[in-house]
Amino acid sequence: MLLHSAYGLRPAVLAAADRLRAAGHQVFTPDLYDGRTTGTVEEGMAVKDEIGTEELLRRAIAAAAPHSDAGLVYAGFSLGASLAQTVALGDARAGGLLLFHGTGDVADDASADGLPVQLHVADPDPFEPSDWLNAWYLRMRRAGTDVEVFRYQGAGHVYTDPELADWDEEAAERTWRTALGFLTSLDAG
Repeated sequence: MLLHSAYGLRPAVLAAADRLRAAGHQVFTPDLYDGRTTGTVEEGMAVKDEIGTEELLRRAIAAAAPHSDAGLVYAGFSLGASLAQTVALGDARAGGLLLFHGTGDVADDASADGLPVQLHVADPDPFEPSDWLNAWYLRMRRAGTDVEVFRYQGAGHVYTDPELADWDEEAAERTWRTALGFLTSLDAG
């Protein structure tokens, strides 16, 4: 499952899903915004606030339910990464967690023993500052996850979307190579 960012289900998310499918993975991309997309992060956050985080989480859980057999890998971009993380940490059968450009809060009692997690994030990233990422990493480790963090110096927040000002082609290609390797390792395991 690949969840979109606050910008909505944009062409870059669909292209990412196609890239994953071309590598042999089954991918579905639920539209948590009911067809709405935005051109700025401010507009996207307004849509997020209008719908509400709890409702977005409910929609993500409902989208995952028909596919939540053992081994489902949860993935997302920015806001979608935060939602994917929350859903994956609540699914004892999750097969992995792949986060692009974002993280979420980790409950003190979270437990996901051995869950493989990979995070790809800009460095610096105004939405994911270093002190937050350090605390997030420690909480994820305490929850029992096997977490890797990849930081991309000088890239913008959503650097994998070629239609946004954050676009960084080199960082995006490195991210996709590493992420595809991660998914291949999950398939092999």
